[in-house]
Amino acid sequence: MSCPGVDFVRRPAGATDLVLLAHGGSEHSHAVPHLWRPALLRMWPFAVAARAAAPEAAIGFLRYRFRGWNDAGDAAVDLRTVLDELPPVLSRVFLIGHSMGGRAVVAAGDHPRVAGVLGLAPWLPAREPLAALRPPVTFVHGTDDRMTDPAGTTAYAARLRAAGVAVTTYSVRGEAHAMLRRPKEWDRLVADFVRSARAGTGAGGGSEELPDGAPSSIPAAIANIAVARLRMPVKHRLRVPCDGPAS
Repeated sequence: MSCPGVDFVRRPAGATDLVLLAHGGSEHSHAVPHLWRPALLRMWPFAVAARAAAPEAAIGFLRYRFRGWNDAGDAAVDLRTVLDELPPVLSRVFLIGHSMGGRAVVAAGDHPRVAGVLGLAPWLPAREPLAALRPPVTFVHGTDDRMTDPAGTTAYAARLRAAGVAVTTYSVRGEAHAMLRRPKEWDRLVADFVRSARAGTGAGGGSEELPDGAPSSIPAAIANIAVARLRMPVKHRLRVPCDGPAS
């Protein structure tokens, strides 16, 4: 069995902030994830966007033990374990998760190190426990998503607001689950979240539907993912031993 950890693509000397990206997965799978899975590769342009918004912050990708959420919520368990075991210097963590990763960052978003949560097309089932999140909390979902339900995101945001949490939500008109039709919009939203969350100005709340924009060529969007992957290689791996502290 692999152990959870973080693949750092950027870790400047003295960085105290970490932007941690959590990719999507499956409902049930105990297969071991690897670096070249499409769900993980899709997150790479967001690392580029985060670097532009916060050049002095560390940026990393969460590594799961398994590809699936499974009955125990393995992705959220792994994320919480990593948050517990990060080096103390990384005192503020900004979580960005897509799909299953979106569910994980919400479930673990009450961790004391977490300073912001962004869910991109998050998988939030109807009976998902309500996490004690602290703003800023932002959810973004495409209106044409057929993998995870935009209505589930809207309902979960409403439950958070009823509990007194300010939540910002965006609907991306015409976008599907892979976020390939309007990639520049997604990149901009990620950069805006990182910038405002680090500045402490991202807790306003509210809902907005982004108007129709010029759709991107999907092959061009995929090419951009490849370029981002090649330009930001993994530079350092932190693994949390399955039975002990981080190394």
